[in-house]
Amino acid sequence: MERDRPLYLISTVAKMFNIHPQTLRLYEREGLIKPARTEGNTRLYSQDDVDRLRTILTLTREMGINLAGVEVILRLREQIEELQQEIERLAAILGKYMEVEIERLREESPTALVKVAPSYMVKVRIQEKGK
Repeated sequence: MERDRPLYLISTVAKMFNIHPQTLRLYEREGLIKPARTEGNTRLYSQDDVDRLRTILTLTREMGINLAGVEVILRLREQIEELQQEIERLAAILGKYMEVEIERLREESPTALVKVAPSYMVKVRIQEKGK
């Protein structure tokens, strides 16, 4: 199932969460959710919209956070997800670079690593003149 595919009418989503459809319209006006629209301008909510709404209701109902706080939290979550994706992208680039560099080093000097006998440290005391 495509999570972003519009599936649910506003009345269905309102019943799912036991809220008034006007509350969903308010959340849309506030920019918290963005349901798709049909050619006839009917709102259609995707599974992603429903999941986001579930988060919004948890924050407001259970944690007592107002809508301005919810907006900040959702924006920060989105930024964190974007940064995580960027980190994964950069890690993949770095991994490929390291593979290429290791292969280059192997080709340039295949015998660069050789065994060396252990060395022994000897303590040497140097005396100053006149002592």
